Amino acid sequence: MNHQVEPAVQVARDGTVGLITLNRPGQINAVNDAIRTGLPDAIAEFDRDTGIRVILISGNGDRGFCAGADVKEQRGAETPLEALHRMGLNPWIEGVATARKPVLAAIHGACMGGGMELALACDIRIASPDARFALPEAKLGLIPGGGGTQRLPRVVGLGPALDMLITGRVIDAQEALRIGLVTRIADSRETLLEHALEIAQGIAAMPPNAVIAAKRTAHTAATSPLAAGLELEQTAFALLLTSEDRREAAAAFREKRPPVFTGR
Repeated sequence: MNHQVEPAVQVARDGTVGLITLNRPGQINAVNDAIRTGLPDAIAEFDRDTGIRVILISGNGDRGFCAGADVKEQRGAETPLEALHRMGLNPWIEGVATARKPVLAAIHGACMGGGMELALACDIRIASPDARFALPEAKLGLIPGGGGTQRLPRVVGLGPALDMLITGRVIDAQEALRIGLVTRIADSRETLLEHALEIAQGIAAMPPNAVIAAKRTAHTAATSPLAAGLELEQTAFALLLTSEDRREAAAAFREKRPPVFTGR
């Protein structure tokens, strides 16, 4: 009897929201090569798709969003240069970080190591009350290798980031909310996806070019001098000022009707 193997990354659509599900529930969605290739491919496909305005990533199964790298995945002995070359050939988390469209993460249960680095590359993180977060690599004689040492300080500040990076400790959803690692907590594990999808659909109903411009200019603030960021902001503002969506928003407000945005 042939048993069909489920893909490690599942994709679906809900209107203008692209849904990506990490699908290795038996391994707490631990990252293997199928996820390293499938996830950035799915992100790129939705990013190109003019019918998709927001991307939402979640993890399948009851145990967690993503437990990090699959430690059972066998690799031969590597020199540091060989490891650096291999990582450079597939910087899979960067495919998430460089998406033009907003990327949301719906996080439940374990969100550890590379799973937390994936979440950090998203724009908005929504957690269920049972979510747990950690970057434990220092306990294993390593450091995070998927952007964790760089993105975590930018998201939560240097002090809270060092507290997690140096101790490797696990924090719960409430502490993650307090330090700004997540911005919202759903009422329950069962309502997490519904809550995250509601947020995604609300963003998708907004003028898409304005949303993309807001994302781009805000990310610039983390990596560029203030003057450069202000120049980019002013340029984007001026371009949006004459857009059809901006005129539609004003007309809908005057006419007391819901706006219909086209991305023009």
